[in-house]
Amino acid sequence: MAHSRTLYIDADACPVTREALACARRARVPVVIVGNTTQNLERHVRRDDQRGPERARGRDATHGGFWVDVLDVSIGADSADFAIVERLQPDDVVVTQDIGLASMVLGRGAAAIGVRGRVYTKATIDMDLFIRHEEKKVRRAGGRTRGPAAFTDDDRERFTRNLADLLGR
Repeated sequence: MAHSRTLYIDADACPVTREALACARRARVPVVIVGNTTQNLERHVRRDDQRGPERARGRDATHGGFWVDVLDVSIGADSADFAIVERLQPDDVVVTQDIGLASMVLGRGAAAIGVRGRVYTKATIDMDLFIRHEEKKVRRAGGRTRGPAAFTDDDRERFTRNLADLLGR
């Protein structure tokens, strides 16, 4: 069976999981929610959602290709990132706040979108990584850097619009 596009959600502190699932349901794209075992990732799954590719096959065709699965990973730096990357196929889409993960995703030929709706590109990812590195050096030296702006409804709307575009391709 040919691989269909899958949406992966890096669910650690993800403020748009609900919106990502809604976009995937509309686009009939399967979803894997990935996070550490301390989170209750199942809370994002509806009772009527088909679960996993094996259980979705041959079931009610009104759901099309949509199914959802939860992947619990161990607690630890980058556990979710590596779990996503090892499963990734070139046409997949990943929702993440992590620039390092976004870089690995792009390197695998997949798409990455930030929780504020920014679609990461190969043209800008090196600069994003450089800025992250420089800010980390400042903080290690005792300096301070600006944190992210408050998350807004505009961010949520931009995310939903851009993810819908990515999934519709």
